[in-house]
Amino acid sequence: MPTSSPQPPPPADGLLSAARRNLREVAHGLTHASHPPTPLFADAPRPWQRLLPYGVVLALAATLIPVTINFLISEYGVPGGVAGALGVAQAAPLLMLAHRPLQAWWIVFPADIIGALVLLGYPVATYTVWPWTPPAIVGYLFLLLALGLRETRRTSIAVWLATGAAGVVLHVISPGRSNGSALLLPVLGAVVLVIAAAVRERGDAQRRLAEQETISEAERAQRTLLEERTRIARELHDVVAHHMSVITVQADSAPYRISGLSEEAVEEFGSIAASARESLAEMRRLLVVLRSDGTEGERAPQPGLDRLQQLVEATVRAGLPAELSLAADLGDVPQTVDLSAYRIVQEALANVVRHAPGARTRVSIASDGEHLTVVVANDRAERLGSPLEPTGTGHGLVGMRERVRLTGGTLDTGPLPDGGFRVAARLPLSPASPSSLEDL
Repeated sequence: MPTSSPQPPPPADGLLSAARRNLREVAHGLTHASHPPTPLFADAPRPWQRLLPYGVVLALAATLIPVTINFLISEYGVPGGVAGALGVAQAAPLLMLAHRPLQAWWIVFPADIIGALVLLGYPVATYTVWPWTPPAIVGYLFLLLALGLRETRRTSIAVWLATGAAGVVLHVISPGRSNGSALLLPVLGAVVLVIAAAVRERGDAQRRLAEQETISEAERAQRTLLEERTRIARELHDVVAHHMSVITVQADSAPYRISGLSEEAVEEFGSIAASARESLAEMRRLLVVLRSDGTEGERAPQPGLDRLQQLVEATVRAGLPAELSLAADLGDVPQTVDLSAYRIVQEALANVVRHAPGARTRVSIASDGEHLTVVVANDRAERLGSPLEPTGTGHGLVGMRERVRLTGGTLDTGPLPDGGFRVAARLPLSPASPSSLEDL
């Protein structure tokens, strides 16, 4: 049995190349901000929230500059000119925390180190803190907080390590002066960075949740639209199937109803009947695809304007005062328009029952010979409380818009001055152009 040869050891420069790559990434993170110079809370909805970071950094700098100068003069005996220069260098860059915290760190960090080196030239007192003065520690902690909120985790850790390394080096230079601040700043800095990371993660999670809710809402609206279109397509199957059945019957019976037809004409009628039957079979297969799992096909014929009176009466029995105004002569209404008009009234009444229970509602159907006008208007709801059970079959305004678009008509919806609501559809009585049906 052949033995597998031992794996060759990894290249000697593998760890070195990885270390060099990480060092390059750390150096790039320390020299290049990970965000544009936009202020913190720039996307906040209220003006005072957007101005809050500027107010905080202004108050911080205005407080720490005089405190640092006074502390260096009174506690360390530093001359006024040197104390003023160190105080400005260590505290003034904090004004950049709102939009450029990394650039502020490149000024404050060297200034704190220079300040510690300058203090080496002055006598040691038992109560003085070295290498980092108390005002410098406070300002540096705010700086670390801003870095933790804006920069990457790698950059924040690198800044924290650089701070600890500087404290160790200064302690080695003058171990007799160091009395705890070299260790205090890294410990407090670690706590601040952990708090900043937690706050940042929480903000990122809330932002991702809001984005996901927006995406989910858009997907829900799209799914509702597709479901409504599928339901309309299933209903239109009955309308189209009726016409195809008429064509089949007429083509099959033509040789018996019309005498003297040639053989070519009889064959042509037979071909028309066969094509119509094949189209019906294909439509039935299409209906199986469109029908949801576990649902049965409707056996009753599709409703039309002749059943509006029954619909309004059923709505009145459900507790909604409604009245119907139906023109005596509507002319020749295509079946698609007939079905769409009925469904629009049905959905409009369902919306009134759902959102304005008890409101008096008026349904008007009229025709000018070219268009069928459907108007459903309701007054302000007369009573509050839990609405009645909805009686519609679609998705409210979404279904109305789709049905109007199907027929090539227009839909106008909106509130009324008295607090009610109005739905007005204008449906052409001539067949819709093919371009209006392409997107269905």
